[in-house]
Amino acid sequence: MPSPIQFDYGVTERFLRYVVIDTQSDPASPTCPSTAKQKNLGMLLVRELHEIGIADAHLDEHGYVYATIPANTDKTVPVICFCSHMDTSPDCSGADVKPQIVKNYQGGDIVLPGDPAQVIRVRDNPALKEQIGNDIVTSDGTTLLGADNKAGVAEIMDAARFLISNPQLKHGTIRILFTPDEEIGRGVDKVDMKKLGAAFGYTIDGESAGHLEDETFSADAATVTITGVSAHPGFAKGKMEHAIKIAARIVERLPQDTCSPETTEGKEGFLHPVGIGGALESATIAFIVRDFTDQGLRDKEALLETIVKDVMKDFPHSSYAIEIKEQYRNMKQVIDRHPEVVDNAMEAIRRAGLQPVRSSIRGGTDGSRLSFMGLPCPNVFAGEHAFHSRTEWVSVQDMQAAVRTIVHLATIWEERA
Repeated sequence: MPSPIQFDYGVTERFLRYVVIDTQSDPASPTCPSTAKQKNLGMLLVRELHEIGIADAHLDEHGYVYATIPANTDKTVPVICFCSHMDTSPDCSGADVKPQIVKNYQGGDIVLPGDPAQVIRVRDNPALKEQIGNDIVTSDGTTLLGADNKAGVAEIMDAARFLISNPQLKHGTIRILFTPDEEIGRGVDKVDMKKLGAAFGYTIDGESAGHLEDETFSADAATVTITGVSAHPGFAKGKMEHAIKIAARIVERLPQDTCSPETTEGKEGFLHPVGIGGALESATIAFIVRDFTDQGLRDKEALLETIVKDVMKDFPHSSYAIEIKEQYRNMKQVIDRHPEVVDNAMEAIRRAGLQPVRSSIRGGTDGSRLSFMGLPCPNVFAGEHAFHSRTEWVSVQDMQAAVRTIVHLATIWEERA
């Protein structure tokens, strides 16, 4: 049942301010944040948080924004955190974003004006069918939009403003956390968990309105190193064992019709080569391994080793090594021990006037790692679609629904304390 709270919104204006600031992260950079320009958005957010009355808002040396909305109740309420990331994906340019709004969308494909070859097609975006009459925000087609995750940032900011402007809405202490470098897998590397001091959290970084994601992939990285046998190419017959050719044969032996991103969906995992390089004597293949269960990861890693061993039989003087590194684990392992985190979010979505949908992420979020760092942290919808592409979009009405959900979440934790 929707809440009688009378909402007002500034989320669209905030979002349009934030997306024009280039915050693209860089996986090749060793620094934190990986790009200094991410701090430009961080500094703006701190100023705006101060303006709405959050005195302790600050940007730290690593590019993280921390802020606190103090409790306004006498109840003992768990401290909750709302988190979004400021960076945009390295996969597509985030510089000189020119957002546009398609008002009162009436269906059909959306041709983007800066590059008419970029078309948001209904067949590729079935969620557009739920947006009739809504206002759709896109880029002009020459860049991504940055809804991933500046929609979440704008929604948290607008919810914070609304809570502070409406002290009759009772809530416990709320922490706000904006992170850099989520898109390159380093979003919580430098989070100060003691300073954050929260018991439970929510990333606001999901897709369709009403969705709550409490399950992610578990993830490993695998590196196969091949040591071949070098010989002068003019005198190599019967001697040379070419490491690059061995590596190519390994990739060729991977399953063709399953176990890859392009052949899987739902709860199916994959074994995915993401890089290959080397020379005659030594070559490496980098893989990412994804599954919803730890056993699924082990099975795929065993498959990889079986393939490598089989290939190496034809190269008796060469050798290989496989290194497995853990990246993150399915946050459901943690969240299932704290059912109130999901229950409260589902109720908040209902009060926001939506039908809650509980789903899984074929990927990870800051919440995956935060959950295992002691902050159970499912992912709430932000309304973002077609992320990491020039056809990215979000609707104004979905962003407003996310603001309502965040506000209701704050009050539900107090109500149920």
